[in-house]
Amino acid sequence: MQKLPSETERKLVTLSIAITDNSYGKEPEKRTMEEYLKYGFVNLNKPQGPTSYGAVARVKRILSVKKAGHGGTLDSNVSGVLPVALEESTKVLGSLLSAGKEYVGMMHIHEEVDEERIKAVFSEFEGDIIQRPPVRSSVKRQLRKRRIYYLEFFGKDGKDGKDVQFMVGCEAGTYIRKLCNDIGEVLGTGAHMVELRRTKSGSLTDDNMVTLDDLRNASTLWKEKGVEEGLRKVIMSVEKVVSFLPKVIVRDSAVDAICHGAPLAVPGITMLDTQLEKGKIATVLTLKGELVATGIAMKDTAEILSEGKGIAVKTDRVLMKLGTYPKFQKRCLTYSHD
Repeated sequence: MQKLPSETERKLVTLSIAITDNSYGKEPEKRTMEEYLKYGFVNLNKPQGPTSYGAVARVKRILSVKKAGHGGTLDSNVSGVLPVALEESTKVLGSLLSAGKEYVGMMHIHEEVDEERIKAVFSEFEGDIIQRPPVRSSVKRQLRKRRIYYLEFFGKDGKDGKDVQFMVGCEAGTYIRKLCNDIGEVLGTGAHMVELRRTKSGSLTDDNMVTLDDLRNASTLWKEKGVEEGLRKVIMSVEKVVSFLPKVIVRDSAVDAICHGAPLAVPGITMLDTQLEKGKIATVLTLKGELVATGIAMKDTAEILSEGKGIAVKTDRVLMKLGTYPKFQKRCLTYSHD
């Protein structure tokens, strides 16, 4: 079975060695609770009933944050993983679209079909497919291509054996309800979706979801008694959520310029992902592991290592607060890659 893009194994290569100064910046897990909220994510277990917008509104009220957003709409009758970004973390939501999503569900086929026939048709839908968004969708109803990474048959259920359990890994923006309808057409029986649950959205899975009650209890403990432990368990750092994306680690001396929106030049890099691709999203982090910004790679890894100069990443969305790192870095010990 294929994997989602977010499950790609990531490795770093060292371009040059640099030392970070601990008098400014801090490791993500050492942030104050207020800072942790500002750069946090909630992996919410959305129940059936509320809309994604309604679920986000509840998270905002519980945590008393001014801004929050979700990473992919779930219909009111669909449950499971709903990534909720808090405050500054909302800036990375667009970067999560490349991660891929996984669902488990059940569709009802209108006539009984042999299991082998169902499996064969499932295999036909793996790869690139063409979909037109349903009538009730919030986007323009034009044909668009989406990728199905895997579509697995889990078995039949129901008295008549017409309820088919499945798991699908797909590109963001894939309509699973429409996918079920299309499978029914190819089977020649007709089919419709009965149940659906999202089990993965990028690096967030159903193994580490939290409920609204979990969030409410932890928030109350912090607000009323100053106990942070529970809230730190139910909120993830933005760095963990974007960990599936290619990383570029920079020197302390490069951070402030990036915070002002400047592009990242190759001399400012100390380590980078071995699979950095030109034109694709990359994350820019400090030596302490703090997310400075997201951007678009202007060179791939091989070019950066061989050329040693030029613009490596064009800054897109800056998350780090101005002034976190100084404009001028004190002299630190560095070693050339060569």
